[in-house]
Amino acid sequence: MGKLFPDEKDQYTMSFPKRRADRPLIYTGWMAGDQKPSYQPSKDRDRLRIPALNQKKIWLMAILGISLAVGIATVIVLLFKGSPGQMKGNPQSAEGNLPADPAPAPAVPQFPFSELTLPYLRGRQYDSALSDLRFVSESQSYTSYLTSYQSDGFRINGQLIIPKGQSPVGGRPAVVFVHGYIPPGQYRTLVNYASYVDFLARQGLVVFKIDLRGHDQSEGEPGGSYYSGDYVIDTLNAFAALKKAEFVDPDRIGLWGHSMAGNVVFRSFVAMPEIKRVVIWAGAVYTYEDFSQFRISDRSYQPPAQDSERRRKRDELFNLYGQFSPESEFWRQVPATNYLDGVTGAIEVHHARDDAVVEIGYSRNLMDVLNGTDISHQLFEYPSGGHNLTGSTFTQAMQRTADFFKQ
Repeated sequence: MGKLFPDEKDQYTMSFPKRRADRPLIYTGWMAGDQKPSYQPSKDRDRLRIPALNQKKIWLMAILGISLAVGIATVIVLLFKGSPGQMKGNPQSAEGNLPADPAPAPAVPQFPFSELTLPYLRGRQYDSALSDLRFVSESQSYTSYLTSYQSDGFRINGQLIIPKGQSPVGGRPAVVFVHGYIPPGQYRTLVNYASYVDFLARQGLVVFKIDLRGHDQSEGEPGGSYYSGDYVIDTLNAFAALKKAEFVDPDRIGLWGHSMAGNVVFRSFVAMPEIKRVVIWAGAVYTYEDFSQFRISDRSYQPPAQDSERRRKRDELFNLYGQFSPESEFWRQVPATNYLDGVTGAIEVHHARDDAVVEIGYSRNLMDVLNGTDISHQLFEYPSGGHNLTGSTFTQAMQRTADFFKQ
């Protein structure tokens, strides 16, 4: 007895018929009606060897043929990939296996007053740098300089305060400090908000207090806050310039804004997602519907002159689009509160309940809006302090502000 298939245990058995010793056996396969494989003696000794040799040649030729066919097919495919236009819808570039160039960035919207809208402010580029630093003064805690940067082709000036001592590895945390409404002709760089920047600098923060266009020695027309994108653009270019300073940690630059600048820094924050921290003192006008609800009572406000560029543009804006309406396709693109999806970061708001200029309802309403977002937010209400958060409220609010920026 012998095994027909050595890897199958005793599945089949066979017997060997009698034959002449000089005739080898050749397996002829299953015979019709047979229950077992049949073997028959060969008539020629070489009959077994010749087919075996032919079989090896056939297999060798088949392998060579298949290899040749695969090689030819590969060359054809590569040739087609390398020839744009021969294959419709080819997603690859003319260089064959290299991916095609990425799709261009969405175009910045262009229509009358598009620069006021969030899509425009998000889509445009901000790239500036600080000019030479001019020494102003120094104290035990910091050194004060005057400097400038470019924004929309205008030279924007500002006061830069750098704390003394060894700078941490990676640079110091910094603040772009944006002033509130002061009649442009009365605003002075080294006078207004002096106690604010002093407090922050003594806490180890780099402070860049910018003079918005048209204020003091800054070039350009003062375009206003709520119905212009000018001050947002100035703020974001200041942010871009400060990021390049070697003494600043580019990942820890926040924005601070007071009164009308609450609107400016909030829109800046939503327009540039890399800004992670914003502090607002007694800010106003976020949803723009809140403007008609709470109003502003600022006795220091001076309307622009009838022949000024600001007045001309304001009249043109309202003649073209009318007053703010949430039903207007244009006006819906203006409030930053309509573009909060995907925005992260943190906002801290300070407001006194006895503020007679900007109603605290603005800040409370903003908190309600932010409740439905991923933005961390907190409102500190103070029983007194007025619009500028003076007295003991000033010290408490300033310390909270400094701690927030240093986190």
